[in-house]
Amino acid sequence: MGLRACILGSGSSGNCTYVASETTSILIDAGLSARRTVERLAQVGAKVETLRGICVSHEHHDHVRGIRVLHQRCGVPVYANMGTLDALARSPELNELPWTLFHTGHPFMVGDLRIEPFSVPHDAYDPVGFVIEQGDSRIGVVTDMGMATSLIRERLRHCHALVLEANHDEQLLQDAERPWSLKQRIRGRQGHLSNQGAADLLAEIAGPDLCHIFLAHLSEDCNRHELALATARSALTQAGQDHIQVSLTFPDRISDVWSRA
Repeated sequence: MGLRACILGSGSSGNCTYVASETTSILIDAGLSARRTVERLAQVGAKVETLRGICVSHEHHDHVRGIRVLHQRCGVPVYANMGTLDALARSPELNELPWTLFHTGHPFMVGDLRIEPFSVPHDAYDPVGFVIEQGDSRIGVVTDMGMATSLIRERLRHCHALVLEANHDEQLLQDAERPWSLKQRIRGRQGHLSNQGAADLLAEIAGPDLCHIFLAHLSEDCNRHELALATARSALTQAGQDHIQVSLTFPDRISDVWSRA
């Protein structure tokens, strides 16, 4: 037994993470189109018909785009907290789905997966990250957050794998041809985590249990793959944690596959 994970897509165009045990598979968010989701599941040997649920972190379009079709055509159950459902009330095609309610801070089960949603700071109604456990395997998924809180550090500290936002390089964001208000939103406490913010968090929580990190939600115009990797790896080296593998995630293709027996 154990866990297996792959990021099917990550970025402003769509976010979707596949997590599975031997008997249960779920998605964290479904921000890709249903067709893309099915195609990319097939690349990791999975079928959409076997999914036991889609757990939604928050209501933004790049996290919910594919949910309606995946549920209506494939029967995938959908899970969210009340804040997210309140936000989705403005979208009749999603509001009318038969949602299963979870409560932030309270673990729930889907098959043999124990899923713990926890609060994160982001500009949404009630955004959450997730820690998924099966047996003694544990993966944390946080793709949108403006800052690393004490709660986030505590929840992620003993994970074996992490899907963690590294949205932007601070200098590239500063130099980008974007409105000042948008730059302020991105770098704000409820915006998106920078490369350095992600690296600082990793250096603090990394330990012998953590073996794989996926850097997620990279900005296409305010980040570079090599910058995100170098910043994370440098922080881990300085923290004496060279054993940890760091991988990228992509908007247009799947990531590496992580597994732990």
